[in-house]
Amino acid sequence: MNSKSHIPTTRRRFLKNAAAAGAAPMAFGAPAIGASRRGPSKIIVMGVDGMDPALTRKLIKAGRLPNCAKLAKQGSFGTVGSTYPPQSPVAWSSFISGTDPGGHGIFDFIARDPETRAPFLSTAKTEPPAKTLTFGDYSFPLGGGQTELLRQGPALWDILADAGMDSVAFRAPVNFPAPKDGAKTLTGITTPDVQGSYGVFSWFTSDVNADAGEVAGGVVQRIHEEEGFYACHLEGPVDPGDRDGKRCEIPFKVYKDKENKTAFFEFPDERFLLKEGEWSDWMRVSFPVSASLSGIPAICRFCLKRVDSVFEFYVSPFNIDPTDPVADISSPKSFAKELAEEIGLFYTQGMPEDTAALSAGVFDDSDFLEQSWFVLEERLRMLEYELNQYKGGFFYFYFSSLDLNSHAFWRAMDPGHPLYTKELGEKFGDVLPSMYEKIDQGIGMAMEHADDDTLFMIVSDHGFVPFRRQFNLNTWLLENGYSKLINRFDREGTNYFSNTKWTETKAYGLGINSLYVNVKGREHEGIVEAGEDFETVRSELIARLQEVRDPDTGDKVIRGVYRPEDIYSGPSVEMAPDLVVCYNKNFRASWDTILGAYPRDVSLDNLDPWSGDHCMHPDFLSGVLISNRAIPGGGEQPKLWDLAPSILQLLDLKIPKEMTGRSLWT
Repeated sequence: MNSKSHIPTTRRRFLKNAAAAGAAPMAFGAPAIGASRRGPSKIIVMGVDGMDPALTRKLIKAGRLPNCAKLAKQGSFGTVGSTYPPQSPVAWSSFISGTDPGGHGIFDFIARDPETRAPFLSTAKTEPPAKTLTFGDYSFPLGGGQTELLRQGPALWDILADAGMDSVAFRAPVNFPAPKDGAKTLTGITTPDVQGSYGVFSWFTSDVNADAGEVAGGVVQRIHEEEGFYACHLEGPVDPGDRDGKRCEIPFKVYKDKENKTAFFEFPDERFLLKEGEWSDWMRVSFPVSASLSGIPAICRFCLKRVDSVFEFYVSPFNIDPTDPVADISSPKSFAKELAEEIGLFYTQGMPEDTAALSAGVFDDSDFLEQSWFVLEERLRMLEYELNQYKGGFFYFYFSSLDLNSHAFWRAMDPGHPLYTKELGEKFGDVLPSMYEKIDQGIGMAMEHADDDTLFMIVSDHGFVPFRRQFNLNTWLLENGYSKLINRFDREGTNYFSNTKWTETKAYGLGINSLYVNVKGREHEGIVEAGEDFETVRSELIARLQEVRDPDTGDKVIRGVYRPEDIYSGPSVEMAPDLVVCYNKNFRASWDTILGAYPRDVSLDNLDPWSGDHCMHPDFLSGVLISNRAIPGGGEQPKLWDLAPSILQLLDLKIPKEMTGRSLWT
C-alpha cells in the first residue's frame, strides 16, 4: 500500500508493502467472537521495548513492580525468544507478522541497494513524484511522492479488524506509513521526522571554537550577535521545488538577556520567552516551499541551554504535525488530529528520546533524562485517553522509554563499563528502575480495563546487555585481505566506502549486524562469482570471525555468524544480508562499521553514552512475556513470531499461510 508523502528521500546521514492477507471476512464484532467460544473478547497487549527479563524479575522481587507481579501471579512470567539479530524493527516485525525475518523482510535498521551499495532505512522506501515541471532553477512536483512500507506479510491487528473485531494499535512499530484501512493505528518506531530521518536536532551556539555543520543526528549552527540580536534560521527538509536540493529555511531572531538569564525568541507569527534551562511548549512551524502557497508543516520544541559569555540553545527534530500531517501517521488519517485535539501536540517521531543529542554532547545526562520523562508522561496521557475509549476487542500500546533509556543509562548500573564512575552510579543508577516503576503504573492503568474475559500480555522484543567494546568489522576485513583501499594512507574520516577499491574487495559490512559479499553481477564492480566462490568466501568468514578475540580482554568478540538460509524461512530470505553477525556480550559493531568506514583499531572501548545494547546474539537477549493466562510448558521457548498465530488460534480465526509461528494454546 502506498501513501502520499511530502517527506524527501532519506538523507544519506540517516540511514518501511504490508501485503493484505488473512482470514475471510466474518460478520460479527468483538463480543460475538468471545461469546461464540472459549476465546477472549478483550485482548490487551502492552508492548514494552527493551524490557529486560532479569531486571524485571529483580524489581518484582524488590516489590517495585506490583502490577507486573500481580499479572504474573494470575498466569505466568516467562521469556520470549527474539530474532537474529534482536534489533527492534526486526523483532517487532516478527511479533506483528507472525513470521521470522525471512517472511517479513526486515533484517537490520539499515539496508543497501546492491547495485550502488547506497544505504537506506530498511523499513520504508520513498519515491519522488513521477512527473515534475521544470522552470529555471526550480522543479515543481506534479503531485506528491509516495512512501512504501517495506515490511511484508499480514499484520495481526489488521487481520483482527478485517474479521470484525475492534482493533487498535497505538504507536504501532514498523507500521509507517499507516495503511489506509484495517485497524485504528498511530505509527511508532520507524516514523521519521519531516527530514525523512530518524531525527535531526539543531544546535545553535555562539562558541567560536564550535565546529559548524552536520554531526551524527544533528546540525550545529554557529551564531553571533548583531545589532542586539542573533539572526538565526531553522534548516528544514529539502525544498521539493529547488533543483539544487537546497533546504527550506525559517528565519527568526533571538534577543539575549544575560543579566536575567533569559532569551526572547521572535518568529514571524509567534514569540516566546525562555529562562536558562527551560523548555518551550510545542511550537508549530511551516517551512516555505519555492513558488508555492503552502509550506511543509511541522512541530518542534526549544530548550535554552546557556545564557552567559556563550549563548546556546537546542531545537528538537522537526516532528510531523499530528494536526496537519504531511505523511500517513495514523489510520484513519483523522485519528492523529483527534488525539492531538484531546491531549495536545505530541512527539510523532518514532524514537523521540534524543540519544543523538546526548552522544554529541549537546545534552548532558540531566537534559536527556528531563526530555525522557516528558516523553513518558506524554505516553501515559495517551494511554489513559485511549483506555477510556476502549470497550473491547484488541488493544496494543507501545512504550519506547525503557529501550532508549537503557541505551543511555546502562553505564550507570555497570561498573565494568569504561564510562562508569561511582558518582555516575549514585546520581543516575536508579533511572532505569524508576522508569520500570512508572511503566508498571501504566500497566496497572490498563489492568483496570481487564476482566475475566480478557487476555492480558506484556511483551518485550528483547532484553539488554552492556556495550563496552566496539568491533570495527570493516577494519578486520581490510586487515585480513577481504577488502582493499584506493589510498591505504587515507583511512580516517571516510564513510560510505568512499575509499574502497571494489575491484579488489570481497566483502563489506554495513548496518549493525549485516555482512555482504561483493558478488559479481549483483554489486557494481563485484568480483566474487556466484556459486562455489560465493560459498567459499562465506565459509571462510564464518570460521574466521567466530574465532576473533579482543586483544585487550582476550574475550571472543562474536558469538555466531549465520547464513540467512539457516536461520530464516519464507519468501524474503533472498533479500537478507549474505551473513548475519551476532556479537558476544559486551561487544557490538562499532559506530564506524555501521556506515562503512575503516578506522585504525579493530577493537576499542565504547566511550559513547550509548552504553547498553541488544544487537548481539539472541541467546542472551530474550524478551519478557508476562500473561494472565499460563503459557503451556513443554521445554520449547516461545518465539516472538508465535504470539500472533496464538492469538488468532484463541479466537478461532484462520491463521494466514504467511505466518510460520506456532500456536501456544493448541
